[in-house]
Amino acid sequence: QVQLVESGGGLVQAGGSLRLSCAASGSIFSINAMGWYRQAPGKQRELVARMISGDSTNYADSVKGRFTISRDNAENTVYLQMNSLNPEDTAVYYCNAILRVVGRSGSYQYWGQGTQVTVSS
Repeated sequence: QVQLVESGGGLVQAGGSLRLSCAASGSIFSINAMGWYRQAPGKQRELVARMISGDSTNYADSVKGRFTISRDNAENTVYLQMNSLNPEDTAVYYCNAILRVVGRSGSYQYWGQGTQVTVSS
């Protein structure tokens, strides 16, 4: 089994910063990609930032220049540094991983439980 455990959400004022962490654990053979999605009330879940093996990154246009994704390969952990937060960033943030599991063929997608980020104006 694989688990993704997130931490770092909370309440912050506009212009502030937060850092999210997501640690993957379990029978992981290799990680193809890890990243963050978010879902605001009444909206669809959307990609925020993603890091693909080889350190290629993708960012949503709305967060470019403000958010930075990074990864600790040795710890199977991905971080999201969020700066210059604004109320539109308020959402539940979900960690996502696409990885290969020991003893099984193919790649599988996993989600964390979500962490709330609230930005007050």
